[in-house]
Amino acid sequence: MNSKADEIFGQPRITIHSVAAAAGVSKSTVSRILDERLPRSDSETARRVRKVAEELGYVRDVSAASLRRGNTMTIGVIVPRLTDTVMAMLYEALAKACSRTGRFAIVATTDDKPKADRLAAESLLKRGVDGLILSTAREDDDFPDELAKRGIPYVLALRTDGHSLSSVGDDRLGGYLAARHLLDLGHRRIGVIAGPSYASSSRGRVEGFKQALEEAGLSATPAYIIPSTFGIESGAVAVETLMNLSPRPTAIFTVNDNTAIGALSGLTKLGLSVPQDISIVGYNDIPIVSHLPTPLTTLRVPFEQIASNALDLLAGDDSDDDRIRISAPTLIPRKSTAPAR
Repeated sequence: MNSKADEIFGQPRITIHSVAAAAGVSKSTVSRILDERLPRSDSETARRVRKVAEELGYVRDVSAASLRRGNTMTIGVIVPRLTDTVMAMLYEALAKACSRTGRFAIVATTDDKPKADRLAAESLLKRGVDGLILSTAREDDDFPDELAKRGIPYVLALRTDGHSLSSVGDDRLGGYLAARHLLDLGHRRIGVIAGPSYASSSRGRVEGFKQALEEAGLSATPAYIIPSTFGIESGAVAVETLMNLSPRPTAIFTVNDNTAIGALSGLTKLGLSVPQDISIVGYNDIPIVSHLPTPLTTLRVPFEQIASNALDLLAGDDSDDDRIRISAPTLIPRKSTAPAR
């Protein structure tokens, strides 16, 4: 959106888009480098961006850098629950990102119930938040569209509905990397403990897993894909179902570390050892999994980058082709995976 000052004496105003195009970097990179409130970077990229900005005559528009509405500098964050370590990590990353830019984040929980989303949002909006960041998007819910119709600034995080402003991990890539890791170890019968189908993160990870199998000339066996919640108990229940199959899988990909922890517990009760009897891969790299008796192989999600992107989008740093920002996960091999026997 152009302001009245976008043209000066008939000349187009030099914007962050102009600097990004000339420097060959993203708009969010330019925004961070030129934000005087952040620690000054002396990297080669930062020096190039500052030089290009100076040569073009760029002047930072403080009003455009602030959120689209309100002046409280407070962001409302809606998560399913803070007892879920993944959601706690997201909120902590958002809170830190807010503090770096003079903002403050407050949180409300919903227990992943659609009606609770609306109540949480209204409660936060009554407290004057400038915008909302939601990690509760569901495939079957039109709540984000309702917010858009009301003109309320919002961004989806970790999950997306496919069209709203969103900052997510590359879940498809993560599922692909997990399957590729197990395939490279020689596993061919691989079970999946999937999350709920209404969550885009769960669906993306399973789709990436299937893609890797197809490229290896294999097909995902429907009986080997067990739906679950993102909770520990559901992981224990799902792994028992997998171990009752004949032939049973030699490896398991779980789309969430909590589910993986539950699966590890269930395998122990069944008298099975990891990775001697079965390999297992988790997702998210929550802090505890590297300290388990058998440290968990998992996909590390860049929560800080996702949080930073979410705030940039909420502040209006987006374009039609940049509405969904995707951050790549990293495979972290540990001792829970081993070559197939």
